[in-house]
This record gives sequence, structure tokens and C-alpha cells, in this order.
Amino acid sequence: MAPVIGLSHITNPLATPDQLQTTASQLDRIPAELEISIKFESSRLIQAAGILLHLPQELIAEAIIIFSRFWLGPEGGSLAEFAAKDVIAASLYLVTKPSAHPVSPRRLLSVLAYLNTVRPSLDLESASQITPEDCFLSEGIYQDGRLALIHTEAQMLRILGYQTHVSLPYAICINYLQALDVFTTSENGQALAKKAFAHLNSALFSPQILYLTHQPPALATAAIYLAAKETGVKLPGEEWWEVFDVDREELGFLVVALISMEGFIAEEVEKWAKNKVPLTLEDTQAWIDRESRV
Repeated sequence: MAPVIGLSHITNPLATPDQLQTTASQLDRIPAELEISIKFESSRLIQAAGILLHLPQELIAEAIIIFSRFWLGPEGGSLAEFAAKDVIAASLYLVTKPSAHPVSPRRLLSVLAYLNTVRPSLDLESASQITPEDCFLSEGIYQDGRLALIHTEAQMLRILGYQTHVSLPYAICINYLQALDVFTTSENGQALAKKAFAHLNSALFSPQILYLTHQPPALATAAIYLAAKETGVKLPGEEWWEVFDVDREELGFLVVALISMEGFIAEEVEKWAKNKVPLTLEDTQAWIDRESRV
């Protein structure tokens, strides 16, 4: 990751061009299409696990971003070396441990084990009624999972260079909406805010890894711009986004990327509707071998 001078609560270390060009997984001949699907499914599982663990969305977002950073560039983690299921668990464990919502290894592994049994549907409406105790882990399976969790956490910290700082655009989005006087001048102000937050959440699953290539203020600005168009809320006629240090080119790219998310997610869900995305080393290699024979 490119270092950010004077790292603050509104800036993140961003991916460098070299990191975006090639990943360690690609160097290990993991098909790019499979890599995208594994990362998308893993992000879905982090989101679902966070909901079942009653974590705030900010912590869930941090876990997804840390997970995405881990695979970045030729020096990052490779899907040929690290099982995605282990990195999912370690990402959640890593961000919750120092937070006000720590999760024990047993509870975390139980929830992830349950979610693995209901894949690929991930029906959260019914899953929300399930408690971690509903998915029993034998002592042997739990101890193996705990050791993998601790080992993977250590490897993640090493590869990330202990850079676990994450800034998020949610609070910035609210501040920008207040600065634009949306809540007092429009009846649809609340709807706009809700829509903008929905776009910020969907961007966490972006194949363009938007949270690793753009700073939170730019993401917040693009989400507001698109949400305003969708809800019919009139924003200032001037190029208001420039006040927030976002130029037209960056805004346009991000808006297009956000618009494309619905189609991307639908395609991924349909593609894997009847099969589980491989999240272990064995299943990943089996998928590659099977596809090579087709």
C-alpha cells in the first residue's frame, strides 16, 4: 500500500499502480475470474457474519477492507497459499479484538461454520434467528480452527506491515449532506442519506476495490451525487463536489462504478446459485483442475 503522509481519520493508504496490476494469486496462476468470485463471496460472508454477530456496520466494513488489502499486489497473500475461509475469520477477529465489540474465537468460528452450511443462498432473513450455539463445533474442529485463526492473523499482520488503519466514508457522508443543507431543504433528505449509505455499503463488494483506490471523501461525494439523482433531491447547481476536493473525472468514474454494482452482484449470485464458491485450498485447486479439463 502507498503510505499516506499524516494519516488521519479521513485518509487511507491507497493501492499503488503496481499492486493493482498484478496480484500474488495471479502469479500463482489462479484464474482472475475465480479470484474475483472468491473475494466477492468472502466479502458477503464477512457481511453476513457481522450481522449475525451483531457488529456495527463500521466494523464489518473495516473487516472487508482489511480482507481486500491482504490480497493486494504481488507481495500480498495468494489464494494458492492462504485459504479464503481462514482470512475471512482472521479479518473479523483482527478488527473486533481492539474494538468495543470483541468476538471470541469460538463464537466467530461457530457463526462462520453455520454460514458455510447455508451457502450459496445466505438467507439472512432466516439466519438472523439462528444463534452461534445452533452450529455445534466439536472440540477437535474448534481447536484446529482456532490455531488456523491465530496463525492467519499473524500472517495478515506481517503482509500488511501492521497497517490496519481504516478510514470510512459514513460520517463524512453525513457531514457533507449537512453542509449541502439537504435535511432542512428537502423532504427526501432522509431517503437520500439512506440511499447514499446503501451505495457505500455495496461499494465494499466492488471488483474495482474502490475502498483501496479512492479516499473516503471521494466515495462519500459520489454516493451523495448518485443518491440525489435517484431520489430527485436537487443539489446546488454549481459544481459542488469541487468544494470537497473531488474533480469531475474522479466523480464520474466512481458514479459509473457504483451504478455497475447491482449488475455485478446479480451476475455473481446467479453464477454460483447452485455451487459453493471454493474457499479452501483444496476446493480452489479442485475447481481449477476441473475447469482445465472442460
